[in-house]
Amino acid sequence: MSPTAERFTPSQSLNRTYLPFRDIQSRNRQVAIAISPNLSMRKSVRYSLFAFAALIFVSAIVLALRKSIPPKAARLLPEADAIVYVNLKPLRLATNFDKTPVNRAPEYQQFIDATGIVPERDLDDAAFALHRMSNPNGPNGPVGYSEIFEGRFDSDRLARYLESIAISRENYADHTIYTITIHDGEITRPLRITQLSSNSLAASNMPTAEQIHSILDHSRSVSLFSGPTMLSALYRDVPMFASAWGVGRLGLPFSEAGSISVLGLQLPLSADNLFVASLRYAAAVQLRIEDIASSEAEAAQTAQKLSTLLGLFQSLQQMQTHNQEDTVLAQMVGSIKVEPHKERAVLTATIPLDLLQTFTRSATASQQDTTPATQPDLK
Repeated sequence: MSPTAERFTPSQSLNRTYLPFRDIQSRNRQVAIAISPNLSMRKSVRYSLFAFAALIFVSAIVLALRKSIPPKAARLLPEADAIVYVNLKPLRLATNFDKTPVNRAPEYQQFIDATGIVPERDLDDAAFALHRMSNPNGPNGPVGYSEIFEGRFDSDRLARYLESIAISRENYADHTIYTITIHDGEITRPLRITQLSSNSLAASNMPTAEQIHSILDHSRSVSLFSGPTMLSALYRDVPMFASAWGVGRLGLPFSEAGSISVLGLQLPLSADNLFVASLRYAAAVQLRIEDIASSEAEAAQTAQKLSTLLGLFQSLQQMQTHNQEDTVLAQMVGSIKVEPHKERAVLTATIPLDLLQTFTRSATASQQDTTPATQPDLK
């Protein structure tokens, strides 16, 4: 062996023999380290997709329930010929009617001072049941009403006020029902009122206590699908997210000799016709009224008659346009359309926000002639 030849010890030979295997192991560890974040990222993405899918599923269930379950205030109402519901929160936000200065009647101001309740500020929503009266010439006229109001109330102050003006009291289902006398011009009629909870109360001007008892019975039910028959039958036709809506025989308050009259104009509609009406805010306030006919032919005939009357009214409205309010009203009237859709005659319109603000200001500022006949003793 040459003196210059390289000599290897057994240890060196063994290290050189296993060196390739060590390189492979090192590279595998590097690859594993590089892959590990990707695996974690994939798991994170899968979890995110699963959470998003679960959110979509839950949202779909909530929307489906919202579509099929009426608001609580409406579910508490007794059996009725028609039902009207108003959510005042979006209306208050859109028009700021709660900030409008109001010149109140003395009796109305006395109610506010005694209870601390300012309706335009404290009411959140309201539901009304319309009852056809057997005697249209009686104290209630053709229609009686039962109401549910929800909002922010001082229960103790309200109870003291009702106690001071009540002419009689009844205990039913652990609630006190106060009966007060209401003056409406020369007509007087009883009004029954009870507090359902700290944030809701019920009232009815019907001749007997049957309706107010029914409301209290409904208030003890935990079912989300309870309520009057008319609500169960027609609420599914109310558009989603409608701020105000009505179902049933909504023409009853406007009935004259069996027909519906508005502003002295007799419409080709029977007071017994079923309606689905709604107001929904989506960039503008959208009005939709559906008259439910017995056949497609009847719906088409009704739509034709209404379209003829609408054309005449629109022509008259254009001739009378003078000031800004008239112009805004003319815009709304011009947007009205009546079209047949299967067994329904459908009226749609767009209500300008300015017109809605004007209407709410006028409604808020108006003084009510209906006042309690008995004045409270607030001492």
